[in-house]
Amino acid sequence: MLVCREMTGLVTDYVEGRLSTRDRLRFQWHLGLCRGCRRYLRQMRLTARSLGSLPAPVLPEHVREELERRFAGWFSGAGPQG
Repeated sequence: MLVCREMTGLVTDYVEGRLSTRDRLRFQWHLGLCRGCRRYLRQMRLTARSLGSLPAPVLPEHVREELERRFAGWFSGAGPQG
């Protein structure tokens, strides 16, 4: 059986449907027995829903360009630059 610490590490995968059948069943079994983890799962779902309803931030053009420059270095294998 999973312990609470393991549950917190699996919550995102559980919510996004990325757990194997075995792990999903173990996760659900633990939820059935642990009020604290059920509460934690509800809080995580509420947080994700709340954050998802926020408007996208508007970045100043120079900040967006700098981020794109730095990410381009990561994707090319050069690592962060600057």
